[in-house]
Amino acid sequence: MSHYMHEIHASRMDRFTLRSAIGLILVVLAGLAFTLVMGLVRVAWQPLIHFDRGVSDALNTVVAGNTVMQEMLQAVTDFGGFPILGRVVLLGTLFLLIRREVRLAVYVVVTSLGAMTLYNVLKLLVGRLRPVVEEPVAVAPGMSFPSGHAMSSLVSYGVLLLVFAPTVPRRLRPVVVAVVVALVALVGFTRVALGVHYFTDVLGGWLLGLAWLGITAMAFRRWRLETGSSAPPLREGLAPEEAPALAPAPVKSRPLPHPWRGSAELLVGWVLILGALFGTGMLITVFLEGTALIAADRAVVQWIAEHRTATLTVLTIPGNRVGSTQWILAGTLAACVLALAVLRCWRPILFVLVVMVGELSLFLTSATAVGRERPPVPHLGPELPPTSSFPSGHVAAALALYLAIAVLTWQATDRWWRWAAVAASVLIPLYCALSRMYRGVHYPSDILGSMLLALPWVAIAWWVLRPVPQKASADRMAGGATDAGRGP
Repeated sequence: MSHYMHEIHASRMDRFTLRSAIGLILVVLAGLAFTLVMGLVRVAWQPLIHFDRGVSDALNTVVAGNTVMQEMLQAVTDFGGFPILGRVVLLGTLFLLIRREVRLAVYVVVTSLGAMTLYNVLKLLVGRLRPVVEEPVAVAPGMSFPSGHAMSSLVSYGVLLLVFAPTVPRRLRPVVVAVVVALVALVGFTRVALGVHYFTDVLGGWLLGLAWLGITAMAFRRWRLETGSSAPPLREGLAPEEAPALAPAPVKSRPLPHPWRGSAELLVGWVLILGALFGTGMLITVFLEGTALIAADRAVVQWIAEHRTATLTVLTIPGNRVGSTQWILAGTLAACVLALAVLRCWRPILFVLVVMVGELSLFLTSATAVGRERPPVPHLGPELPPTSSFPSGHVAAALALYLAIAVLTWQATDRWWRWAAVAASVLIPLYCALSRMYRGVHYPSDILGSMLLALPWVAIAWWVLRPVPQKASADRMAGGATDAGRGP
């Protein structure tokens, strides 16, 4: 028996050695190619410099003056920037930690932080300046080689792909890989098209990213083999045996047992809330115009504007941001990922998405129909969006999101932190409301309109979807879901 086990182990080692040799060759080739490109850039080899400048000038001729194309390029390039990549990696890491996949979480963090360290140090060592084009359309700080966006996007999306590949059906893996490759390629293209990087900066970022990702993957696989685990091909992911623990939710789980009936109930509730909003808006802007109530509404905003201070202005900046589109989108994504990690069920995700999509559509429809002008006081901050004052979209979005999170937390656990979620659902929207009134963009009645929108809509969504049917401890649910698939 011992001889048989020894042969199996030897066979496993042979296969691993062969795959490691091939992987090592590819990593070495990527490293050598990067070194060659970096050397040519460092010595300013004229044919390469001429090629880089020609590509930058040609793209600048196409992009400059085309506002729509510039906005599209900027939207895509943001997927390689730290704000988005940092959130994606953080959410992926939190998901792994909640599922008790600590080693995979450490691998994701180490690989991502290592990439950031490498390209920042190399930028300083090479010292290449940013491109100078005829009509600049974007700016970026720091040196040019290698492209941090190119390297970070390849490493960050690549490492998450390696970790979560086991949860993707085999027939869909080529599609997922193609999407990731296309996204990384588009991010690199936008850096050149926006005139903030040369082509060789992007190429260098890709080559260095491939080398670093390959090195960390090989090190992780070697460590697994030494601890007694298998080392399957990378197309199977780094830890294919952890698929049950990494899977977001059971494949056969149904988010909504009766989708048509539930959709009809949600639509009826949406129409009723819209009617209440429109009626209240008309009451404020038409029927009560000139009354003491509207005069008091305006007096409050005027009084706040007259008592502004430098300290209060600074304190209201975060309150103004928590209801902005970017923060709400980030919060919604975080809520969905964490809910999946803890509850292993699709219905809470559907609940959050229904709440936020319904809130947005109610806000846009009612604001357009009512058309109330902003308060006649100086407005602080950036240019206001082309929407009316009633109701406040910032406050409605913050109230809907954090109230939805509080509902899920309250139903999912009996622990003390459910009270923290309830407190956040009150304090954060209140902070946002006070900040919006302080900055002169909303009346108190606009805030009441936001409450009229968010509170009943969240209640209706909860009643129809019942996102957490049975009250249970979040710790027990998360632990029970991951014990079977815990890593070695």
